[in-house]
Amino acid sequence: MAGITRGFLGRRGDRDPRLPPGQYDARDQWPVLHAEATPRIRTETWTFTVEGLVEQEVSWTWDEIRALPRARYEGDIHCVTTWSKFGMTFDGVSVDTLLAAARPLPSASYVVALSHTGYTTNLPLADVTDGKAWVVWDADGHPLTAEHGGPARLLVPHLYFWKSAKWVSGLRLLDHDEPGFWERNGYHDRGDPWLEQRYQGD
Repeated sequence: MAGITRGFLGRRGDRDPRLPPGQYDARDQWPVLHAEATPRIRTETWTFTVEGLVEQEVSWTWDEIRALPRARYEGDIHCVTTWSKFGMTFDGVSVDTLLAAARPLPSASYVVALSHTGYTTNLPLADVTDGKAWVVWDADGHPLTAEHGGPARLLVPHLYFWKSAKWVSGLRLLDHDEPGFWERNGYHDRGDPWLEQRYQGD
């Protein structure tokens, strides 16, 4: 008798409705995948900046950003490499709070997320506003490890996880789409897991 396929639950093999197409449930695993060597970033030198098409460029130190109103995401994450992880909790600050301090100009329609390593990824502004994105430093009640993007990473959980830039250092607001690292290497510009937007042309 064949074993139960990953991502299917129940005696009848009913697919978990939380699982996007083509994904499997990673259960207690949180795979570590990235294109760069893992940096060791000291919180004493960490900064986050909102720049570009804003009324006022704003930067925060580690202590300053952690003093902002806290926000929590409770839910699922999905990686383009086909794993999903359910019921995670992330704590940090809402991107809405950060953008409110910088006051985006009316012409701003896209953002590029910047990393301390030089990694970038592009997103429509609409995908990081209205409670859809966070800068987070705790996962499931523990500080983010360096392997998972600590001390802080971007979290955009409704898109594939490469959009949730590790070791995040800021957001640059633009009036046009500017592909980031993986997008220049064939990945989809937006990356909606429910539409299986994995690669250019999907």
